Amino acid sequence: MKRISMWIVVGLLTFMLAACGGKQEASGGDGNASDYPKKPITVVAPSGAGGGWDLTARSLAKILSETKLVSETMTVENKPGGGGAVYMAEFATQEKNNPYKLMVSSPPILINHEKKEGNSPYGYEDTTPLAQLTRDYGAIVVKKDSPFADLPSALEAIKADPTKVTVAGGSAPGSMDHLVAVLPAFKYGIDPKSVKYVSYDGGGEAIAALLGGNADLIATDASTIGEYVKSGKVRVLAVSSTERLTGELAEVPTFKQAGIDADFTIWRGIFGPKEMNEDELVYWEKTLKDLSESEAWKEELETNGWESDYKNATDFKSFLDDQNVVVQELLTALGMEK
Repeated sequence: MKRISMWIVVGLLTFMLAACGGKQEASGGDGNASDYPKKPITVVAPSGAGGGWDLTARSLAKILSETKLVSETMTVENKPGGGGAVYMAEFATQEKNNPYKLMVSSPPILINHEKKEGNSPYGYEDTTPLAQLTRDYGAIVVKKDSPFADLPSALEAIKADPTKVTVAGGSAPGSMDHLVAVLPAFKYGIDPKSVKYVSYDGGGEAIAALLGGNADLIATDASTIGEYVKSGKVRVLAVSSTERLTGELAEVPTFKQAGIDADFTIWRGIFGPKEMNEDELVYWEKTLKDLSESEAWKEELETNGWESDYKNATDFKSFLDDQNVVVQELLTALGMEK
């Protein structure tokens, strides 16, 4: 009887050790499953309030929280300056190993690093690209009572005397809004360096400048201007998409339809710090994929007039490599390359 009892005890011990070993293997080999995230997460919009980065960051944080895809508190911070370049320096250095700070960005993360004036020493390779989320387009906008009836009439005025037409945007010279603004001029035969461009920290400030009479036209994100069009405060002369958009901008011609052979896509994505570990990457890979497939996110995209264009971390990095080449070519054509 004692011998039987001994074998039962040995069997139980063997079973328990095997079970513990299985748990250890499932948790990564050290018995400690990842507990990331375990504290609040901040999403930074490297601009002022009201622009595309700000709206994207707030929509992202809101939907991730409402759907419980992220259980920890999510907050949004605005860090304006230099069309994103000021916070980029902080993100690439002070926050490089802080997985609780994420950043929303778009083409300026490439442009700021490749342009000649106000060049940023930091670019997308100093981050961990997590996912592309959306795509948007540029819009050339005037006040409702502007004398410019269409894009060619505005370009003719600039061509006649560039000093008399003020063009504004929510990013620094050589950055995205500037490129959207001068691209039609360049294609129209105007020296892009002659265009009188005034920069503001974010699309909201650029719109305020337009409405306040401090700019004759602005270049901004198409998705952020719909509410102003609906209210009758502004008119959109053209958009940089390859096809006409929907919603409030359905009647607005594309650059090409306005006679300008050009287009420009504004993608938006989410970036993590450079030194993220595998557990953190896996967490965001799954979370952001689930976000992109959720009905709540699809409704948010429709509300904001954004188009879904999800790319996972691997595909996003490959896309950025290709886009960087395009940006270099465009800046070279405009004489703005570093």
